[in-house]
Amino acid sequence: MTLTHDRAAAHDTGPAPATTVLQAVGPTYFPLAFVARLPFAMMVVGVLTLVVAGRDSLTLGGATSGMVGLGAAACGPLIGAWADRAGQRRALLAAATVHSLLLLVLTLAVFSSLPDALVLAVAFGVGASAPQVPPMSRSRLVALIGSRLPAARRGTALSRTMSYESAVDEVVFVFGPFVVGILAALLGPAAPILAAAALTAVAVGAFALHASARTTAEQRPTAERPEAERTARSRSSAAQAPVRELWSGRVLVLVAGFVGIGLFFGSVLTALSAHTGDVGHAERAGLLYGFMGIGSAVTALAVAGFPARFSLRARWLVFAAVQLAGAVVVATAPSTPVLVVGLLLAGLGIGPSLVTIYSLGSERSPVGRNATLMTMLGSAIILGQSAASAVTGVLADAFGTSAAMLVPVVAAGVVAGAAAVNWRLGRTSDVVVDHASAADA
Repeated sequence: MTLTHDRAAAHDTGPAPATTVLQAVGPTYFPLAFVARLPFAMMVVGVLTLVVAGRDSLTLGGATSGMVGLGAAACGPLIGAWADRAGQRRALLAAATVHSLLLLVLTLAVFSSLPDALVLAVAFGVGASAPQVPPMSRSRLVALIGSRLPAARRGTALSRTMSYESAVDEVVFVFGPFVVGILAALLGPAAPILAAAALTAVAVGAFALHASARTTAEQRPTAERPEAERTARSRSSAAQAPVRELWSGRVLVLVAGFVGIGLFFGSVLTALSAHTGDVGHAERAGLLYGFMGIGSAVTALAVAGFPARFSLRARWLVFAAVQLAGAVVVATAPSTPVLVVGLLLAGLGIGPSLVTIYSLGSERSPVGRNATLMTMLGSAIILGQSAASAVTGVLADAFGTSAAMLVPVVAAGVVAGAAAVNWRLGRTSDVVVDHASAADA
C-alpha cells in the first residue's frame, strides 16, 4: 500500500491546511477503516455460531458470546486509554496481535475436549483484546478536523463525518453477521472466526500503521522538533483530564444509550432467527435484519442536513421514540411484511440516535480522553449485543418466539429512557457547536 499522499496529508510538521476531511486523511483512509471494522462486527455472531456447532449447546453458545461482550466492555476502554497516552499505533498493533492469536486458540478449544470453563475464559480474552477500530477512527477524525480544517468548516465537517461513521457502522453491523452466515454455510462453522483472525492481522494492522494515526497521542515531541513544540505538547499531556471525569452523569447517560442500542441489535437478530426458524427458513434471518440496517444507514447520512435548531438532545429523544415504535410493530407483527415495516421503522430511529450520541460524546469528552470515551461507547454496543443474544436465545428456547420478540421492545425502552434522562440533564447540548477546542486538546 502506498501511503505517501497520506503521510503528506497527516504529517504534523507544518502541514498545509486542508479544506475537506478527505484531503486531511488521504484517499486510502476510508476504505481501510471500513474493512478494518469487519472483524469487530463478525466477532459476537461468529463466536455464537462456532460454539453452537462445536459444542452442540445453545446455552453455552449464548454464554460464550456474552463473555466476549463482557471482555470488550471491561477492557475496551482501557485500550482506548492506552491509545490516548501511547498512541493508536502501539495500542492497535498489540491488540490486533493478541486478538488474532486468541481467535485461533478459541477455535481449537471449542473443537477439543477442554472444559467449557476454559472456552468461556478464552472468549473473555477475545473480547478484551478486540481492536477498537470504530471509536479509534472517530477519535482520529475529530483530531484531524480540529487541527487541519478551517475553524468555519469544523462544525459542519464534524456533523457530516459522524453521520458517515455511524452509517458505516450500521452497514458493517448488518454485513458482519451476513458474512458469518455465508462463510459458515459454505466452509464450516470455524471459517468465520478464522477469517476474522486473518482480517484482524492484515486490515487492523494496516489501519494502525496508517499515517492518520500520527494525529493522536502518538505524535510525541522528539529531539528533532523545536523546543517550543515539545513544551507545548508536554503541557497538553499534563493537562489530560482525570479518569473520574469519564464517570459523570453526562457521559454515563451516553453509555447507557449505547448499551440499549446494542441490546436492540442482539435481541432483534436472535428473535429473527427464532421467527424464521419457526417457518423452516432460519437462514433468512440475516436478510430480514438487513431491512433495519437499510433504514438506519439512510437516516444516519441524512443527519448532516438537519438544521442546527433541531438540537442534539431533541434529536435523540425524537428518534428514540421512532425506534421504540418500530420495536412495538416488530413484536406485534401478524405477518412477515408487517415485521419488515417494523424493522424499517426501527432502523429510521437507530441511525440518527447513533450519530447524535457520538456527537454528544465528542462534545462532552474530557480533555485528552476522546479515544477513551469513544471506546467506551463502542464497547457498550457490543456488551449489549452479546447480553441480548444470550438472553433472547434462552427466552426463545424456553417460552417461544413471541417472548423473544418482546426483548427488542425492552431494549428500545432503555434507549428512550436514556434519551429522556439526557433531556433533563440540561440545555448544554441544545446547539450543534464548534468542537475545535476539544479536538485540539
